Amino acid sequence: MLNLQLGIRHAVGKQGPITLDLKSSAFDPKEKVWTRFPPEGSKYTPPHSSCDFRWKDYCPQVFRTLRKLFKVDAADYMLSLCGDQALRELSSPGKSGSFFYLTSNDQYMIKTMKKAEVKIFLKMLRAYYNHVRSFENTLVTKFFGLHCVKLSGANQKKVRFVIMGNLFCSDHFIHRRFDLKGSSLGRTTDKPQTEIDEYTILKDLDLNFIFRLQKHWYQEFQRQVDKDCDFLEQENIMDYSLLVGVHFRDKRVIMTEGSFDSDSSRGSSPHLSPHLSRGDTDPNRLSKIKLGSNMPTKAELTIRKSDCEPQLIGEPTGELYDVILYFGIIDILQDYDISKKLEHAYKSFQYDPTSISAVDPKQYSRRFKDFVYKAFQEDKVDI
Repeated sequence: MLNLQLGIRHAVGKQGPITLDLKSSAFDPKEKVWTRFPPEGSKYTPPHSSCDFRWKDYCPQVFRTLRKLFKVDAADYMLSLCGDQALRELSSPGKSGSFFYLTSNDQYMIKTMKKAEVKIFLKMLRAYYNHVRSFENTLVTKFFGLHCVKLSGANQKKVRFVIMGNLFCSDHFIHRRFDLKGSSLGRTTDKPQTEIDEYTILKDLDLNFIFRLQKHWYQEFQRQVDKDCDFLEQENIMDYSLLVGVHFRDKRVIMTEGSFDSDSSRGSSPHLSPHLSRGDTDPNRLSKIKLGSNMPTKAELTIRKSDCEPQLIGEPTGELYDVILYFGIIDILQDYDISKKLEHAYKSFQYDPTSISAVDPKQYSRRFKDFVYKAFQEDKVDI
């Protein structure tokens, strides 16, 4: 972590001129800068208490410009990532084996990456840049930096990591969170009902709500999901998810899996998980409503019929809750490579091929949108 913070301080401190019209050379995967950090310090780096290491910045001009596009203040960014109390490691690595770290102000997440993921990201970086520049309300993950730490000596270990926005850096405590793909195979939590809490990542077959958006927001939502899925399909990306965080405004909400008091469940938790929130602790963090963030809406409880095939969306009950939603498209660095093609072929012999996660990007995009447009609907009683 110290190496990472030293590198970020060095990289962000080297602010140069920023232009939105970047030359194609800025996106070249070979466009990277290595800096050596000896413990005794050097002409360009401060002395430190860690081991000798080398630091790599990938496409630094592109990420500097992305931070400007995303309205990130350089001083705040450096303070968030490099302050004394800056980073905390989340309790366990994700399914991918990646480790996650979170800044103390909840704004930024750091995720370790495999070499293959870095290659995919660099390959799509120009298209990603053009997409987020064209669509201010894009729901795809906001990326702020791509770096690598290489330890010197016999170990020579490389750790690659990306810095991204925390979707649930919110003014409200997130009571329920869903990771939605539009597939059914294995898409349920492995926790018993009694152990499900506000930090459990629920999946498609656990979703027991339809979110009813006001007409204006629903149209904007549909328009943006279409654009984002087109972009991901063109880049041969699949296996992404819509991550949804739900804050219940009711004082007490009775869920099908039990009840909880939304007032008493506020605050931070020792077993934090990726994309999280700290609750209503800071009155200065009230943010404006925008697509995917701080969106007041209604959630209608649904019930699945148990006597038939698994339903991705249950039957509406008419029971409505006032909620505030946070959502975005995550895990966008999985391309449809040979291993996924083999997985699809293998599982297709055993299961319905439309139910599995590893399908080609065109089919994945279509299925993802079909599901999302059933889970999110226009509120017809909107006045």
